This record gives sequence, C-alpha cells and structure tokens, in this order.
Amino acid sequence: QVQLVESGGGLVQAGGSLRLSCVASGRTFSSYAMGWFRQAPGKEREFVGSIRWTSSTYYGGSAKGRFTISRDNAKNTVWLQMNSLEPEDTAVYYCAAKDPVGVGALAHEYDYWGQGTQVTVSS
Repeated sequence: QVQLVESGGGLVQAGGSLRLSCVASGRTFSSYAMGWFRQAPGKEREFVGSIRWTSSTYYGGSAKGRFTISRDNAKNTVWLQMNSLEPEDTAVYYCAAKDPVGVGALAHEYDYWGQGTQVTVSS
C-alpha cells in the first residue's frame, strides 16, 4: 500500500504561482511513477503530467510550458510547480502512483490516489 498526501493548494490571482507537494508513505516510493491530475466541477479528470523514477517527465497540453513536475526519492516527495496560472486552472489537484511502466496519462493506470488539494485562480 502507498498513502499519498497532497498540500499547497489555495487561492491565487491569475498570473500567480503555486507549488503543490505530494508526500508518499508505504512501499518504496522510488519504484513508482507519479502523476498529477486535476478535476474541475462538472468535468472529467484531466492528466496534468507525470514523472518516472528516472525523473523523465511528460505533460498534458494544458500544462506544457507553465507547469513543472519534480521528485526527490530520498524525501518521498513529488512537486507540481505551477506558473502563469489562469482561472481555467481552477480544480482539485490529485497526485497518484503507478507502476513504473509507461507515461501514465490515463487515470485508470494508477493504483493509488491522494485526497486532492483545491486550487482556485481568481481573475
């Protein structure tokens, strides 16, 4: 079992930045690929990006050029740095863990999920 706890969400003005954290406990963190997803009210869960154990990263279309994912295996932590935030980025953001194979762009690939953290961007 892997437990994931996100933090760092909040209210920010358009153009601002936030850094989300996800701390993992349980089985060996370094062996997992980690993903970030978001879900806005009335919308499907959307792939934000993922990072493999090698620290190779992949991003969804909405995140490219604005968001950066990083991880520190010694700290069992993955981060999502979000810059140039827009009101359209308002959502609950989730981190998730999966086996190390593949990019991990689909939610059903992930075995473990955090509880989510709310990000609200005001115009």
